[in-house]
Amino acid sequence: MKRSFLLSIVLLLTVALTAQEAPEGLFLNSKAPDFKGTDQNGKTVRLKDLLKKGKVVLVFYRGQWCPSCNKYLSQLNDSLQAIEGKGATVIAITPETTENIAKTVEKTKAGFSILSDEGLKIMKAYDVEFEVPENTLTRYRNSGIDLTENNGKNGNFLPIPATYVIDKEANVVYRFFNADYKKRPSMAEILAVLAKK
Repeated sequence: MKRSFLLSIVLLLTVALTAQEAPEGLFLNSKAPDFKGTDQNGKTVRLKDLLKKGKVVLVFYRGQWCPSCNKYLSQLNDSLQAIEGKGATVIAITPETTENIAKTVEKTKAGFSILSDEGLKIMKAYDVEFEVPENTLTRYRNSGIDLTENNGKNGNFLPIPATYVIDKEANVVYRFFNADYKKRPSMAEILAVLAKK
């Protein structure tokens, strides 16, 4: 009886600790951490500099191997003129290597900056990164997806595919954060947020 009680306590603590480690992302009205990186064209991109021009639509995506990510990035690219017409800039962040970003651009025709998040610094600052569990890695490998090959030194980490709109004062004015990688915000929703003063 005593042993099963102790086992139950250990199990509950393990579940509680695991639950606390799940990423939560930035919340509305929080300050967006500044970041700097080099995009696929060799251009240095810094959030602080972009915000001087207007709002930023910041997107975290998993990689060129993810059909849902490619579809969403293609939709962003198709709406890029409308987004830029509202005075906003689109930036995408990924754990994948620069070589794999080139594959993403090829698949999505992305005309916006994509940054490889070396060391997962940006993903950690925005609280979107998580380590992929072994059972999921096995399923990925069985499907021909090798995260270590795709992400290089970033290993088996991915972001929750989140989208944020950040205003000129670096406030998060829109958040789409969903662990279901198949769900993404509509372009109409993003454009409506950008239309607000």
